[in-house]
Amino acid sequence: MDDMDDLFTFGAHLTTILYSLAFVLSLLGNSLVLWILMKYENLVSLTNVFIMNLCISDLVFSCMLPFWIVYHSYGWIFGDFLCKAVNAVFSISYYSGVIFLTIMTVLRYMAVVNPLSTLSTPTRQCGIQVSLATWAASILVVVPEMIFTQVQLHLDGSNMCDYIDPHWKRIETYQRNIFFLFSFAVIVFCYAKILKILLRSRSHRKHRTVRLIFTIVVAFFLSWAPYNILSFLQFLPAQYLFLNCKSQKNFIYAFYMSRKIAFSHCCLNPVLYVFVGVKFRRHLMHLCNYLCPCNHGQISSPRIYSHGQFHYEDASIY
Repeated sequence: MDDMDDLFTFGAHLTTILYSLAFVLSLLGNSLVLWILMKYENLVSLTNVFIMNLCISDLVFSCMLPFWIVYHSYGWIFGDFLCKAVNAVFSISYYSGVIFLTIMTVLRYMAVVNPLSTLSTPTRQCGIQVSLATWAASILVVVPEMIFTQVQLHLDGSNMCDYIDPHWKRIETYQRNIFFLFSFAVIVFCYAKILKILLRSRSHRKHRTVRLIFTIVVAFFLSWAPYNILSFLQFLPAQYLFLNCKSQKNFIYAFYMSRKIAFSHCCLNPVLYVFVGVKFRRHLMHLCNYLCPCNHGQISSPRIYSHGQFHYEDASIY
């Protein structure tokens, strides 16, 4: 019993530290990305539209982190409505993120295989329609979660926010894993084809246009894969996992850690844009130059393509 108390104390402290950092960094980083997109880009590129949606998804998700901080320390004190809303936002952000990254990968695959095909595409209109469809699909998927999630009384007297029926929680976990594996298979297929084409190409631009999205996708799947796997394993009978008391405790520790890593992912993408995205880094330098008068004029303004025929790869933020 003391071991489990230590576990919950450890989880509460870790949650407070990690989620507080993720909350602050996500608000700053994703807001900065949105500002740069609005200020320096004209959003004619599908990739830019989807990156903007990823930023919005991460911002909304990060705004839910304070609720999780309080929850892990004091139990759920916010009532049924916010119990449903916070869990729904978590799932909507997850599903929309997976869908947008999968679409971006397919888009990169099409651009590399047949780059001329993107020039005649009404990119902005198409991007808006696909974005709305993605958000609508993500919301529809989590409707059962919103219906069957509510505040319940825990054995220790505190309130918990969870499914009223473990059967639905198991279904949601299996659904999330199947969705994750399907998207992973599509992405692996696309990047295998992309890599095969790029190895025959000497264009550094083509390599650059794929590198950022590939990095974002890898970071997302590495962040969420452990949590999805452990979520799936926790529904298996203990005899199939050969768990004794010590290994069960280690499993719970691992599940806690994987959950913290997955939830903290919302602050990671802006960092990747800075270190991997050449064009984004140039935009950021120009913004710093604009805000700092002492450096004014040292960095040239980035090129923006707003009308006529444009090169597809030049129209995106990376």
